[in-house]
Amino acid sequence: MTGVTKSLTGAVRGAVGVRRGASRPRGGSRTSNTAPRPTGGAVGTPWLYLAPALVVLGGLLVYPVYQLGLISFLEYTQAQVSGGEPTTFQGLGNYAELFGDGEFWRVLLATVVFAAACVVSTLAVGCALAVLLTRVRAVPRLALMLAALGAWATPAVTGSTVWLLLFDPDFGPVNRMLGLGDHSWTYGRLSAFALVLLEVVWCSFPFVMVTVYAGIRAVPAEVLEAAALDGASQWRIWRSVLAPMLRPILVVVTIQSVIWDFKVFTQIYVMTNGGGIAGQNLVLNVYAYQKAFASSEYSLGSAIGVVMLLILLAVTLVYLRLLRRQGEEL
Repeated sequence: MTGVTKSLTGAVRGAVGVRRGASRPRGGSRTSNTAPRPTGGAVGTPWLYLAPALVVLGGLLVYPVYQLGLISFLEYTQAQVSGGEPTTFQGLGNYAELFGDGEFWRVLLATVVFAAACVVSTLAVGCALAVLLTRVRAVPRLALMLAALGAWATPAVTGSTVWLLLFDPDFGPVNRMLGLGDHSWTYGRLSAFALVLLEVVWCSFPFVMVTVYAGIRAVPAEVLEAAALDGASQWRIWRSVLAPMLRPILVVVTIQSVIWDFKVFTQIYVMTNGGGIAGQNLVLNVYAYQKAFASSEYSLGSAIGVVMLLILLAVTLVYLRLLRRQGEEL
């Protein structure tokens, strides 16, 4: 087993070394870079080309985030919207009220656990099917790709409705196949979260599968052949060869999955009818919607949105910092 490990490590280092060597010329290449520095006009030209896109991004992203943060510091309810009372500055009052609410912490914990389960399940299913795509022939590979892309292209509302019909206590085929009678999957808290998790994984794994499959196809064939000749199992090849070489791709799909699954809204809202019985299946996105539009507490809803934004930014920055400490190129 030690020989296998050394061979795999050498093969991976060799392949990575070729790539890094190609992208980072050393020694003479650094001193031979005699390209003239761009002048003031040349420096401004790229920004001129980027200006239309930056204006669009500023209008679609920056300004809404600014308004979200501004409203979170105001007293902004239906009375202020209708003009019955003046808008007043509350400072951190909305955040103090939010953090003092026990329901907020319960919903936050449920959101973190649910998002983590969705991310792990999505990555496991997507990576397993990506490896499967490299093992099957062209026709089944094409059929699997089309089926996955069909699931990916299905709107979340439509997919959630179909999954509800599949698990319907009266007419759903799943209960008949399992002999569960009129068992309601959306009545219990855990079973409702599990049902929503299945739908989220079903519509999310195609992105992971296609991305990881493209990365596997880019791995040099001689590296995989060397590992197979050394007697490594398929799991050992994935763990010791493919996973280290695909780490930049896995970082991207992990961060994307964390962002998407942390702010799931449609599936929870449709499949649990707005958060389940007595709000037992609430997540932060649905909780913010209920605070803002069902209770007309727009400032509290905005404060929840700001908290979600900061959590996602912190998760992304911490994860990227850990990878940079390990010497990974992003």
